[in-house]
Amino acid sequence: MFKRILVATDGSTLSEQAVAKAIDLSLLTDAELHAITVAHLEPHSYFEGSSVLSQRQVEESHQRSVAAAQALVDAVKGIALAKGVRRAEAVVAKSNHVAESIVDFAKTHDCDLIVMASHGRRGLTRLLMGSETLHVLTHSHTPVLVLR
Repeated sequence: MFKRILVATDGSTLSEQAVAKAIDLSLLTDAELHAITVAHLEPHSYFEGSSVLSQRQVEESHQRSVAAAQALVDAVKGIALAKGVRRAEAVVAKSNHVAESIVDFAKTHDCDLIVMASHGRRGLTRLLMGSETLHVLTHSHTPVLVLR
């Protein structure tokens, strides 16, 4: 049924549940599992709404962000392999655009399914905070399984 499953995680409790379901689906269908997280690059100028940092501070911040993101997806990969998933990959995308990074990865790597969690926010909260899951749902040509 599925050959390649992409699971998006941010380390939250909800995304851990999505990871568990993606691993189960991967085992059930003997699919490869690709765990992705996006290392969000924070703004570093007055025009983007933040204080100006030195180049060294910016680079250190990015390195810490990427290292934490890599540790997160490496843990998912380790759990998947320990449970018997035949092939697992840990991916860190570096971008300010989380949903676009997920959609692009799924497309370029021919994923059959994207698994994500949703906080289920509604109304003004969703409007103010946005919804990466909703953006993936509306822009991806790959089927998306959303877990609440």
